[in-house]
Formats: sequence, structure tokens, C-alpha cells
Amino acid sequence: MFAAGYPLFDIFISTLYFAMFIFWMILVFHIIVDIFRSHDLSGTMKAFWVLFILILPLIGGLIYLITRGGAMHERDVRQLELQQKAFEDYIRKVANSKE
Repeated sequence: MFAAGYPLFDIFISTLYFAMFIFWMILVFHIIVDIFRSHDLSGTMKAFWVLFILILPLIGGLIYLITRGGAMHERDVRQLELQQKAFEDYIRKVANSKE
């Protein structure tokens, strides 16, 4: 009975909205992580951006991506390079301690 009142197209649209919501939440999470990872922002500016994104998520996220989005990739790459260097240093330390 329930399925008869809920056509297939409505299921598709609901699934699409749900997927878009999940993608938006992932983007907001990534933006907040980028805010805290950024060393060129002061604590006050970090607080401003987080509050702006939490109060007005759509406008705040879009403005952040427009103003600071270009450097997000650079900060990600730098973080990955630091993690890779730390991992390689750890492997060298462990390998040298076994000899």
C-alpha cells in the first residue's frame, strides 16, 4: 500500500536530495578542516569563518571556496607531504633500530 502512493520518480528525487545533502555535509566538513589546517589565518579569522559557515552554510561555504578555495589543494598537498616524510622517518628509525 505504501509504495503505491510513492511513485518511482519521487523515490529517485528523494535519493538525489539525500545524496546532495551528504555531499554538502562532506564539503562543509572539508572546509572546516581546511580552516583549522591553514596557518596563514589568525585565531580570530578562523573563528569568524567557522561561525560564518555554521550560521549561513550555503553562502559561507561558497564565499570560502571563492576566496580561499584555490589554496585548499596546496594545503592538502603540503599536509600529505609532511605525513609521508614522517612515515619515511619512522620506517628509517625502526629499520635502523633492528640492526
